[in-house]
Amino acid sequence: MFKNMKDETNIHPVFDKIAGREIKENLLGQKAISIWLVGLSGAGKTTVGAALECLLIEKRILTQILDGDNIRSGINKNLKFTETDREENIRRIAEVNKLFLNCGVVTINCFINPTHETRDFVEGILGTQDIVTVYINTPIEVCEQRDVKGLYKKARAGELKNFTGIDSPFEPPINPEITVNTAELSIEESARLILEYVLPIIKKQS
Repeated sequence: MFKNMKDETNIHPVFDKIAGREIKENLLGQKAISIWLVGLSGAGKTTVGAALECLLIEKRILTQILDGDNIRSGINKNLKFTETDREENIRRIAEVNKLFLNCGVVTINCFINPTHETRDFVEGILGTQDIVTVYINTPIEVCEQRDVKGLYKKARAGELKNFTGIDSPFEPPINPEITVNTAELSIEESARLILEYVLPIIKKQS
């Protein structure tokens, strides 16, 4: 998995000639980080992510949410759900994160990101020092009861193959910085729990 297939013969990066991340972080008065909310479909990743973004904006933090459906309706709209396309999906998301980090922006990622391998791949692109992993540890029974998009129903009926949590594995993150269960905490409580952890990292001292 995750083979490097690019031909670098005619690629000449100019990263050393453009304004760097530190300049942009100083301009914004914040440290850029990449927050990854991972968990099953229906766990509450995007809802919590949107609430977190509102709290950060109140603190005058510039943010960008990246959500699975939004990404697949735009930059990744040409990708399907084969193993190869899923690998490319996560690679592009990580590279977009890298661009936002360089701009000093706090990125909130709402993706299932189901395996240790996919998370290791992201860390290989971004580095571990800029990633905060939030495990939205909502039981599958609760996610399936919600079934906001009707995906569990389709997966149970055999209409949707390789669905994470049903016939495709989800490996809980090892030692995530934060764990929340949206079956036990409200969306507001979950977002504030994350905020308490990330705000001291993001706020640059004046």
